[in-house]
Amino acid sequence: MTDIARIAGVSQSSVSLVLNEMSGSRISPETQQKVREAAHKIGYKLPAIRATVAATPVVERDTIAFIVDEISTSPHPVVSLDGIRDYAFEQGFLVSAHATRSNPDLEQAVLRSVLRDPSIIGVIYATIFTRKVHMPPELKSLPTVLLNCYAEPRQQVAIVPGEVAGGFAATAHLTSLGHKRIGFINGEPWMDAAIDRLKGYKQALATADIAFDESLVRDGDWLPLRGYEAGLELLSMPNPPTAILCGNDLMAIGVMEAAQEKGLRVPDELSVMGYDDQELARYTHPPLSTLVLPNYEMGQKAAEILIDMAVHGKQTRAMTFKIDGPLVVRTSTAKPRA
Repeated sequence: MTDIARIAGVSQSSVSLVLNEMSGSRISPETQQKVREAAHKIGYKLPAIRATVAATPVVERDTIAFIVDEISTSPHPVVSLDGIRDYAFEQGFLVSAHATRSNPDLEQAVLRSVLRDPSIIGVIYATIFTRKVHMPPELKSLPTVLLNCYAEPRQQVAIVPGEVAGGFAATAHLTSLGHKRIGFINGEPWMDAAIDRLKGYKQALATADIAFDESLVRDGDWLPLRGYEAGLELLSMPNPPTAILCGNDLMAIGVMEAAQEKGLRVPDELSVMGYDDQELARYTHPPLSTLVLPNYEMGQKAAEILIDMAVHGKQTRAMTFKIDGPLVVRTSTAKPRA
């Protein structure tokens, strides 16, 4: 792309849009022609004509297509991609990544490109947050595994995080330390992850014979400011919690700031628990106890199942695999003060 962009006098983005035949790119016919001529000049064979060249040798089927709605707005899909790439490479396969940004035209262009590429063995179709999807009908002709999303029951193999188990494990860590008043700042209540983590929180309280108190639960938005605001609300109660579980690490950082503003030391006077183990959780003061969101392992599992289906002919029943993440105990959680 760098060579073609230099010869044609355009940006690499324009080269990518032209060569991948992206619809809606608004690139003039003259510029498109310049890009194609530059590609021809250096001997690059355009995707649309590769399959029609009579003397083309047999293409090795060695690539997994990873299609995701977003990849740059969160670390989670990138970590999943790492898991896919590492497992695939160990098995002799490469991965091509495509971000559609939830644009139907862009997704259709990606699907056309993938379907005409003879090196593709199958597709891992992913979403940035766990949700129900309608599988593109074009993928019925290719082995496909859903990652961090699911379709109608018994329609497709899907890999999702075990969020109920995660909410249970994070809460159980706090009850095992002796906490009985545990605040919970959840994510946006309509999201699958938030719904399931709340279920796990309630189950862990019940297992420890602690009554669920709705006044200790706040809805969040995954961002530090909301963690700070909800943390202040909880810590201003007449009988405040001795521990607060947050739906992610960013909100937990906001709670730590609220605790500092209230003059409370973490973990001596307030235990704070995060969720998803982002890189920054290791560098808070004190380092944040959290639960791993198993994106890497989910990516590995998706690649393993897809290769088994597409290459080894293994018949995999349509079902949903839930991957649990481990607890990471650092120093933001401790026994409640006597």
